Amino acid sequence: MSVIYTAAAKTARITATRDHFQNGTLEIGTAGMAQVLATFTLTASAGTISTDTWNLAFAAATVSASAAGTAAEARIKTSGASADITGLSVGTSATDVVLDNTNIANGQDVTLSSASIQHAA
Repeated sequence: MSVIYTAAAKTARITATRDHFQNGTLEIGTAGMAQVLATFTLTASAGTISTDTWNLAFAAATVSASAAGTAAEARIKTSGASADITGLSVGTSATDVVLDNTNIANGQDVTLSSASIQHAA
């Protein structure tokens, strides 16, 4: 039987997750995170919570790419550089991390439209 969380439990758990990553980073990478293409810094608050969803907030929505490749996944690191959330989907719509473009050239501007994580059912 699947575990079912109340709305209050989901909010508490996703809030604790957000708080764990304050001042951390979101790294955008190629498949398997073989190469990091861009890094976004989370704000001190790391974003907002809406019931069971963490909407990430960043110091800047646009950063300069550090490498070239096709953005395929993302991970979130703590302020101590521990990658505690991995395997986030990346695309131009309907993904965990939404970018303006997934074909990235070294040095180009990479703009993040949104990033959110929803608590499991």
